Amino acid sequence: MRPSPSEEVYSVRFSQDSSAFCCALASGVRQYNLEPLAELAAHGPLRFGSIGVCEMLDRSNLLAVVGGGATPRFADNTVLIHDAALDQFVLELTFSAPVLAVRMRRDRLIVALRRQVHVFTFPSPCERLFTLETADNPLGLCEVSPLSTSDHHLLCFPARKTGALQLIDLSATEAQVSCAPVTINAHQGHLAALAINQQGSLVATASRKGTLIRVWDVAQRCLVAELRRGSDTAVLHCIAFSADSTYLCCSSDKGTIHVFAVRDPALNRRSALSRVGLRGRYLESQWALATCTVPAERPCACAFGAAGTVYAVCLDGTFHKYVFTADGSCNREAYDVYLDVCGKNDF
Repeated sequence: MRPSPSEEVYSVRFSQDSSAFCCALASGVRQYNLEPLAELAAHGPLRFGSIGVCEMLDRSNLLAVVGGGATPRFADNTVLIHDAALDQFVLELTFSAPVLAVRMRRDRLIVALRRQVHVFTFPSPCERLFTLETADNPLGLCEVSPLSTSDHHLLCFPARKTGALQLIDLSATEAQVSCAPVTINAHQGHLAALAINQQGSLVATASRKGTLIRVWDVAQRCLVAELRRGSDTAVLHCIAFSADSTYLCCSSDKGTIHVFAVRDPALNRRSALSRVGLRGRYLESQWALATCTVPAERPCACAFGAAGTVYAVCLDGTFHKYVFTADGSCNREAYDVYLDVCGKNDF
């Protein structure tokens, strides 16, 4: 999810296990625990300046940041790794163009520029494995399977062909050499959002039209589900799988979070006309089993918690918690909780 320049919160990222999240702010970076909601760490403007991109490595002491916003201390083409245990920056990587996204796991560091993706070993030693050329990628779309112990070690990003997705098997790579890429023709239009499940076996994609989310089986390279967010164009800010890949959620500029069943598609709603024998791609679409409303109707990142729980963190600094059931009900448990993102103290 990319920020709006006028907002205090520039971007939000959940940890790989969705137990915590970090906010890139005009006043630095803040990290929060989800259950219960509590601040874990705060890094103020005197040392960090304003930050445009941040990424946690699970719940470890490592945090990646990129300068951005109104008063940056660091250049927007430089990734810095901060070690909370040492209370200092331990790594700095500079690139030829602004950094749009950073992804970390315990054995790799991935940096997305507008037309390149760089892959490094991590954390020590941090060495460049290879660089991949991409299509124009203004959103910095790039995702990596989070578990280094999973069967699939997957990196995905927009391929050079419009609407196509490129997949790289990180387990089959070595320094200066990458394995043959796999390309999936996911959409006709430009990609707008990506997600990989915890196991690295499924990838979800959406285009800038924002009406459909497609779920792909990585091993078979085939479409396993086509999920309809709506019939009108929308900007999708975030897509996320649940930890066990049973559900998928997405947030959009319509002020809604949609929850779909992936493992049991029979739970998803269908058009009433399809029940009377009418056929057609639209009529046979799978619609969300539950829909949650984000009151502020602001861009937000979404993630699953414990069974039946969805979280949303919005760029206006609000936090929302919802509980949904398989029969389609969705209730908000956390109302208008404002994160303390405007504090001016330094740490």
